[in-house]
Amino acid sequence: MDTFGQLIDIVGKDRVSDSQEELFIYSRDPGAQPPRQVDYVVMPKTVEEVRKIVLLANREKIPITPLGGGFTLSALVVPNRGGMVLDMKLMDRIIEVNEINRYALIEPGVSQAALQSHLKKHHPNLQHSTPEAPPTVTVVGNALIQGHGHISPRYGINSDMINGMEVVLPTGEVCKIGSCSVSPSWFTRGPLPDLPGLFIGWYGTTGIVTKLSMKLYPKPEYRDVLAFSTDDVDLIPEVIFKVTQLDLTEDFFLISQEKPDWMNHVFFIVIISGHFEEELELKKSIFKKLFREFKGEERVKLVKDLHPALRKRFLDVPPLAALAADFRKGGGFEYTGAILPIDKVPEAWKKGIEISHKHGMICSYVHQVLLGHSVMFGFNYSFNRADEKDIEKTRKALEESNQLTLDLGGMIWKGEVGAQRLTMEKMDPNTAQLIQKIKRLLDPNGIMNPGNWEIDTGGR
Repeated sequence: MDTFGQLIDIVGKDRVSDSQEELFIYSRDPGAQPPRQVDYVVMPKTVEEVRKIVLLANREKIPITPLGGGFTLSALVVPNRGGMVLDMKLMDRIIEVNEINRYALIEPGVSQAALQSHLKKHHPNLQHSTPEAPPTVTVVGNALIQGHGHISPRYGINSDMINGMEVVLPTGEVCKIGSCSVSPSWFTRGPLPDLPGLFIGWYGTTGIVTKLSMKLYPKPEYRDVLAFSTDDVDLIPEVIFKVTQLDLTEDFFLISQEKPDWMNHVFFIVIISGHFEEELELKKSIFKKLFREFKGEERVKLVKDLHPALRKRFLDVPPLAALAADFRKGGGFEYTGAILPIDKVPEAWKKGIEISHKHGMICSYVHQVLLGHSVMFGFNYSFNRADEKDIEKTRKALEESNQLTLDLGGMIWKGEVGAQRLTMEKMDPNTAQLIQKIKRLLDPNGIMNPGNWEIDTGGR
């Protein structure tokens, strides 16, 4: 029996396809990377189906690319070498929410909106860390690519919030990792060998996560936003340092864009929250006092007349700051997610503007402070999807901003294949070799999303 027939035997004819109309969708993502070939798309519903698909892929030496929401913008879930896309959207159960121990046990197809709605209805005192992304983005996918959410400045990036997971290994074995490996409860990932790290940040090259336990957090009743502005880019590291020293923010991000003119400043957006009105008012007064300490009337100003639409946008969960980007006709949007040391932000800011102007783009930035130790600095580029020349300019701008990120001593977050290669060229060679050894050990047939985290362009 051919591969397609074997896939039908596993999942049924309604959940597998090789039709060009459907494969077209899976051959690209919303970013600027070129489309690539897909041979099959399969939608499993159970762990056993995933396991059987992996065993089939091993027998036939067919690449597998796991897909959650498919919104990374860097084509991480578009196959590099054909094969099948494993679309996990039908595995969408919220299996358990443990309110006392504050965790949710979910399948990989659970979207951000689904978990947010479930908590709002059944557990209104709890929240999860929601990224600034479309509501169909999956919770598991965001955690596995080391994404961040609206409470990351307070609690860390979403991969820090993983308690444990169930994983189908590339050879077909099913593993439970974390407390669930020795306990009926999914409440923690330690104190055990930290095996979740074998599947976080690997872009589906080491296994397929079929269940995940994520930490939940208290949801304060009261929230408000304060906005401050400056034209002194060199002041940014000091402001970040002092704001995060207080450890009172729920969210803290910076935003700027060149058009319209009133947005052409550095805006510090401070989201505060509290369980009592008095707590909220105290935090507001503290931050206003802090920003007054920056001497000189023109250095940092409180934005006293923040427009109601902007206030709502910033207070939404997630805060939709990226809507301020200059979306051109055609609706394309791409960015380099640079994770930078805080003291490198001014240089990144200035050189990022140079890159944008070099390629005829209007500059816009949105970046979030991550626990006060680093920032996610977005070199944002919008383009016309119908204009190949515009797309190519965007790709070149991405390449330059990726190189700038590494030159500044930063890290490229969820980078496309080219960015991964730049990173591995910069990497300690023994570390790069260790990555290859781990991949070969877990995936001896090289079927898991091949082409990612590889040293040479020719594969294995």
